[in-house]
Amino acid sequence: MREILLHDTLSGKLQPLRPRDPGQVGVYACGPTVYSRIHVGNARPFVVFSLLKRFLEHEGYAVNLVVNVTDVNDKIYDAARAQGRPSAELAAEMAALYRADTDELGLGRPDHEPLASETIGPIVDYIATLIERGHAYAVDGDVYFRVRSDGRYGSLSHRRLENMDQGEDSLSPAHPDRKEDPLDFALWKAHKEGEDTRWPAPWGEGRPGWHIECSAMAEQLLGVDFDIHGGGSDLIFPHHENEAAQTRAARGSELTRLWMHNGMIQFTGEKMAKSVGNIALLHEVIAANGPQAVVMYLASGHYRQPLAFSPSELADAERRVSRIRDALRRLQPGAPSPPDMVHHRDAFFDALANDFNTPAALASLFEWVREANRRGGGVGDADLREMLAVLGLGELTPLEAVGDVAATDPEAVALLERRQRARGARDFEEADRIREELRGRGWDIRDSPEGPELVPAQTP
Repeated sequence: MREILLHDTLSGKLQPLRPRDPGQVGVYACGPTVYSRIHVGNARPFVVFSLLKRFLEHEGYAVNLVVNVTDVNDKIYDAARAQGRPSAELAAEMAALYRADTDELGLGRPDHEPLASETIGPIVDYIATLIERGHAYAVDGDVYFRVRSDGRYGSLSHRRLENMDQGEDSLSPAHPDRKEDPLDFALWKAHKEGEDTRWPAPWGEGRPGWHIECSAMAEQLLGVDFDIHGGGSDLIFPHHENEAAQTRAARGSELTRLWMHNGMIQFTGEKMAKSVGNIALLHEVIAANGPQAVVMYLASGHYRQPLAFSPSELADAERRVSRIRDALRRLQPGAPSPPDMVHHRDAFFDALANDFNTPAALASLFEWVREANRRGGGVGDADLREMLAVLGLGELTPLEAVGDVAATDPEAVALLERRQRARGARDFEEADRIREELRGRGWDIRDSPEGPELVPAQTP
């Protein structure tokens, strides 16, 4: 096995992966809160940790990937109330659509996808332990965590206590002294008028706070001191800081060995977010660009860095996919690759072992493709297929020749396929725009019962 280094948010350094159980890696990644269809930003952690699982399995590890679904949350109540429907019904529908949308990416499912609503018993037990140990207290049915009882609070987000704001409506105007300390955060929220779900607990009926949900789900499936906890960088504080504090307080142990955070998708310079309205829904982006292009786009940037979202970025991803498919057209399927090209494959996997550097890995993959193209036909595709499988692109098919276009202008073929997807989605304005773009490249589209083909554009 290669030594695998990953950036740990807690230490701020690259740390070697040292599994708690030799040969096995437990990974917990925070999934979506299901109050609406997910956007591309929500898909980034799904793709990052799905591909990480594939890489670790390639290196010989048995991987247990857990990605939770938050289906009890203030945002779900608010969205359901606005639509005049039960919150549990809305959450179930959006959870099903989340699974359907991410299925389209072709990366498979996580090993476990626990629901908060199905983990209430372990959550209540967890809170009871925190109360018994003096780390939490009940007030009129609410339960709060004593932040100052955890001497390491702030170590994950590298913040000082005086610079922290939990971002929750914790000091009710009717009860200004409800919490012992403004820093304390909710573990359990007493049932309020207008909330249509509730569960029993020793301190009163209500529902869990967001942070305790993940601590309970992670521990139930992976135990404590598991190997990697992941999620978006926007979750470092307060969500993951609070998860870590709860576990230290209740179990006397760290929740995880490595904290791994992906950067945000940026739309016009801002984080993509439903609250801002600058979102691109995943299912729409897949319909317009194809699932392989979306996976390629999300793998194109280093996971820790922000990733710009724009039509040009997606078009570039489509072109990259077309380049690979064009190369596959000339390779020998199932045949071994030349031994003197193996250094490109090794560089690919070495890049992934060094903080899961997918951009460097892709650079090595395309070096392999360029070398194979220079050699002409007869090169076996085994190395390329091995690399593509780890990227979730192992099912890519060779590009079908459209006349001689695939050889001379594979980008034109990618545009033709994109135009067909636009027509399938009845986005005829986009289909017409692509037709004009192809004409600018020197190609006309000829539609026939057998399908479209590209022909040289007729000059006036």
